[in-house]
Amino acid sequence: MSEITPDLVRHLGVLARIQLSDGEVERLTGQLDAIVDNIAKVSEVATPDIVATSHPIPLQNVYRPDVVGETLTQAQALQNAPDASDGRFRVTAILGEEQ
Repeated sequence: MSEITPDLVRHLGVLARIQLSDGEVERLTGQLDAIVDNIAKVSEVATPDIVATSHPIPLQNVYRPDVVGETLTQAQALQNAPDASDGRFRVTAILGEEQ
């Protein structure tokens, strides 16, 4: 059994700035006690010669080469735009005076 007490839970509530009712303190005391006990059981099994893992399967990022391909001209990029001005897309303002 771990050392989680109602007073410790109340103290944690104060540190976290959470108001806890007496019922919540009792419920959390039991829950935290169970969590700490389970962690202790896992710690008993863990040995220093076993390397910690985050994934059971080795993962790595797969990137494609960064190669410049065909690009659109400015006219091609703007040809289907509903509105364009001075070689740029023209859109409705989404920000008000608060900018």
